Amino acid sequence: MPGYSIAGADEEGGLLPWHKAEMRLIQSRHYWVATTWPDGRPHLTTVWGAWNQYAFWFSASLSSRKYRNLQADPRCTVAAEDGENPIVFDGEAELITNPALIAIFLSRLNTKYRKSYSLEFMNPKEKACYRIRPKVAIGLEEQNFTGSATRWRFEA
Repeated sequence: MPGYSIAGADEEGGLLPWHKAEMRLIQSRHYWVATTWPDGRPHLTTVWGAWNQYAFWFSASLSSRKYRNLQADPRCTVAAEDGENPIVFDGEAELITNPALIAIFLSRLNTKYRKSYSLEFMNPKEKACYRIRPKVAIGLEEQNFTGSATRWRFEA
């Protein structure tokens, strides 16, 4: 981060360990998902979701803007809700159609949000399930801004 006096990886302060970033992704109640309209304009919305198997999972109505945007361009950005200790990552949304995987997602969602969604809730004529694996992520701790800012790169 040029101009922000961020300590380098080999300097005092230490980088944010990925396990802390993952805990924030697991514990976040709301997430921001940024997609792109077909004409290039950004679109940002909040969703419920779950971090599971090194990926972020969420659902979308087939009539929603985020669904239509992701169908046209699966590249997106996801952020956990905590702006003081942010975790933000870029990835590509993968449409999940396997009922066994969707059932795992719903189980995580039901536990997290105290709901009782069944597989029927994810009727493929009405809803889509997405999984987004991070390609690049950034995170930091507000109390140690210059010493904790970290970027992770993940192999495809």
